[in-house]
Amino acid sequence: RQAKIAAQVQAAAQSVCMQASIPEDLLSEVNCLVEWPSAVLCQFDADFLRVPHEALISTMQTNQKFFPLQTPSGALSEYFVGIVNIESKDIKKIKKGYERVIRPRFADAQFFFNEDIKQGIDSMAQGLASVTYQQKLGTYADKTARIVTLAESIATQLGMDKQPARRAAVLCKADLQSRMVGEFPELQGIAGRYYALAAGESETIANAIDQAYQPRFGGDAIAVSKLGQIIAIAERLDTLAGGFVAGLKPTGNKDPFALRRNALGLARILLEGNFDLSLKDLLNKAITLQPIQSVDASIENLTDFTYDRLRSYFNEQGFNEQQFDAVNSVAHDSLPDFAKRLAAVAEFTKMPEAASLAAANKRIANILKKSASEAAEYVSEDLLHEQAEKDLWQAIKQLEQSNTSKLQARDYVAVLQALASLRAPVDSFFDSVMVNADDLHVRANRLALLRTIALQFNAVGDISLLA
Repeated sequence: RQAKIAAQVQAAAQSVCMQASIPEDLLSEVNCLVEWPSAVLCQFDADFLRVPHEALISTMQTNQKFFPLQTPSGALSEYFVGIVNIESKDIKKIKKGYERVIRPRFADAQFFFNEDIKQGIDSMAQGLASVTYQQKLGTYADKTARIVTLAESIATQLGMDKQPARRAAVLCKADLQSRMVGEFPELQGIAGRYYALAAGESETIANAIDQAYQPRFGGDAIAVSKLGQIIAIAERLDTLAGGFVAGLKPTGNKDPFALRRNALGLARILLEGNFDLSLKDLLNKAITLQPIQSVDASIENLTDFTYDRLRSYFNEQGFNEQQFDAVNSVAHDSLPDFAKRLAAVAEFTKMPEAASLAAANKRIANILKKSASEAAEYVSEDLLHEQAEKDLWQAIKQLEQSNTSKLQARDYVAVLQALASLRAPVDSFFDSVMVNADDLHVRANRLALLRTIALQFNAVGDISLLA
């Protein structure tokens, strides 16, 4: 039956030299509404095509379960297809009924759009001062002001002109005051793009207003333009920080401000947009801009919350929990840098020396956990008595020298591959050297040696967590 519906819609489109838009979810829904499908080709007044096409499509698909048809170039046409649950002997009456039922909805959309154009997007933006965003966080105008500050700051860090970022941020929430969004909430941002263009704004600014809402849902792409990405980051930073400040942190299945979705969206934009910026600094800036402060809205809480959203994201890309935890324990700054480290750790686990080195690092971590306070500040070569510890010290110094430039270049795969050179001296050290020697100076020196090893092991991620 579903195949029959799709075929009939396609046939109806071809009869007027159009193309059919058949979303899978709509097709599935219509399939469950009819038992004996029969397609009816319909048409509306082409004058309605001056209205934002997204509003017309939303009305046809969401409210009436109709299939819009497109021109060969991909633009919305005045044709659509309805599916009736019977092969009618008087198809003209059904066609007339379908055309009549959408006309008042289209007329409303047309009226809202024309009135909004008269009002202007700048007037809408000013009207945000009378709309409460959240009781503790002020109005939407207050939220917009915070987004503006964040967007300008991000643009400056990237070496971009902050004026376009400021303008796009000023207008990014304006369409919430429009009649169109009041009737079609799903057009937030989309309507703003139309109103910005109508007011003479550049396509760059207008598109950024729309793209600021991306990703809109799971699996949706991030904004295409860098300006759109900046506004999207700023908006999510403010929403996340404000949610925690206002005590709206998600509990169980309750997440009234969609903070989980916002955190994942923020992380995805930073990652996929390759923003080599400090997440902690961004979150700190967002927190300080809030009208009130709260112990719940600490940088650590917000950072942990954001990284937790990335677990499933990276899991879907083939990384396991141990690999994620290894990097998560040492790196909480740039997300593109985090991704590089994670990829390097995953490569490291494929090495034949990986298991042995991870086990050794875990052993070192356990020893230092108990005795780190006894370690000397530096390793003294004069206190290295056993050949195994002398050999290990030489191996570490060589590794430090070779890895310094690799770390600066973020060549994390090469850094971890170089750890293979420590396998033999580390194994020899533990086989023949007693760390907790009776001589307190020797013991402190050996603990300092282990601490130096741990720093090398954990330069990219905590390798002990892979054991």
